[in-house]
Amino acid sequence: MDTPPIRRFPDFLSAHLADAWFERLQNRDWRQYSIQMFGREVQEPRLIDWCGDKPYVYSRRRLEPRPVDVEILGLMQQVSHQAGVEFNHCLMNLYRDGADSMGWHRDDEPELGPNPTIASLSLGAARDFQMRGPDESRANLTLQHGELLIMDPPCQRDWRHQLPKRARAQMRINLTFRRIFSTS
Repeated sequence: MDTPPIRRFPDFLSAHLADAWFERLQNRDWRQYSIQMFGREVQEPRLIDWCGDKPYVYSRRRLEPRPVDVEILGLMQQVSHQAGVEFNHCLMNLYRDGADSMGWHRDDEPELGPNPTIASLSLGAARDFQMRGPDESRANLTLQHGELLIMDPPCQRDWRHQLPKRARAQMRINLTFRRIFSTS
């Protein structure tokens, strides 16, 4: 059985700092988009925000960026230092409850380059994070409040991941840091 090329830092943020970030980020101007699913248009099952200086295209949708505010820039620099990659954009996801989710996917858009590193910071309720490898091997993680998960190359090429629905799950915010090289 393969294991995914990941690094975990369970206490990347102290409980106090993780709490402060969680409270601060709840008040962002979150956006919800429509997606095509089974031939009909439905609301995406989470809220998102995108900050950086370039648009990002995924699922045939173009996200126009908001500027990176100074606080998020400082956090991005800390995550970049830990990962050894200079991130320049942040995709934020707000999962309001257990009905919000993200299906199986890879972060493999062309503007991320051929072998991207993605860093994911979890805030709020612990949630299951599932990974599926090229030989159908699986890794099931529970990401905790303040935990940083770094998915190193070739993770995005070889592994899919998802955040499944979970009954009774509470609010979670996830910040995914990326390096964008070009736009589509």
